[in-house]
Amino acid sequence: MRDGDWLTETGARIRGVLKVMVDAGWLPGGAAVIGTGGMWEFVAVGRTDGESDTAPDVAYDVASLTKVMATWPLVGRAVAEGVLDLDAPMSEYLDAEGLPGASVTTRQILTHTARLNPVTWLERYVGADQDLAEAILADPLEEPGYRYVDRGFILLGLLLERLYDTGLDRLAGDLWDELGMRSTAYGPLARSPAVAPTERRLPGAAPAWGVVHDEAAALMGGVAGHAGVFSTAIDLGAYAREVLRLHGGGSGPVPSPFVRESWQPHVDAGQRLWRGLGWLITPEGVVHHNGFTGTSLFLHPESGRYVGVLTNAVHYGRDRVGLGDLRSAARSALTPQAHGSPP
Repeated sequence: MRDGDWLTETGARIRGVLKVMVDAGWLPGGAAVIGTGGMWEFVAVGRTDGESDTAPDVAYDVASLTKVMATWPLVGRAVAEGVLDLDAPMSEYLDAEGLPGASVTTRQILTHTARLNPVTWLERYVGADQDLAEAILADPLEEPGYRYVDRGFILLGLLLERLYDTGLDRLAGDLWDELGMRSTAYGPLARSPAVAPTERRLPGAAPAWGVVHDEAAALMGGVAGHAGVFSTAIDLGAYAREVLRLHGGGSGPVPSPFVRESWQPHVDAGQRLWRGLGWLITPEGVVHHNGFTGTSLFLHPESGRYVGVLTNAVHYGRDRVGLGDLRSAARSALTPQAHGSPP
């Protein structure tokens, strides 16, 4: 299928699924970007809240897409600059000697095999004297194996700040500027129709709006390695286009060898999925990551095609009904059966 036809067909499919979800009252609305090469198409359905229509330039809390839009590329840059070794223990960079997690490596964190405590909440550290990075490494390690956890990326965010003596939001902001992403930032953002609210946690109170939804990131001031970023469908498309170009050998702020290594299977993640460095990989070669708020980015390096979806599916509660269908539609649009051979 030719690129133009694929864009039109995929856009219609994603729009149709979003419309079903909005009409059923499962989410207020959502925006998506579908692209390949220099071509892209945007979809926007529903509203950000009760009044304002959503649009490709509305900012959504991307939740765990922060891992691959901020922390992962910054790790790649640090590796290229020689300030971080993927296989060096945390004790080489942090005051972790004698702690259970002293031997944990960045590679293990990226592949979710670091055996760190799977409980994300950080409340028990509030008011403690121990440095957060050291506290994370002081917890007993879990049994060996693959387990998706947030704490590793929290740790990497803290590590990057110390390696560069600069805040993670500043490091990421400079990177996004180089990638042409003008509307991506850590919160807080001003409450407005240009920002989609997330969950209303207390009946009768306002929803989280322009502030991070993730509780652990909120405790950290809204800037963390695992959550906290807000972005638009336009910027998500720009990011997808750039990382696909880098995978193909282009030059830029994230080294091509790191991107290619990241998109190779490293660890069996179950359910016929593999974990690369940060990303999930399907048997069809689709590379992707999801965010709890209702966001996803799917890339197919072989064809250069991508689908990014931003929603505030948690606005009506954490069941996020229909989100699996939306993600399945995005993923299936990139399978070889769906896109055919590039012209």
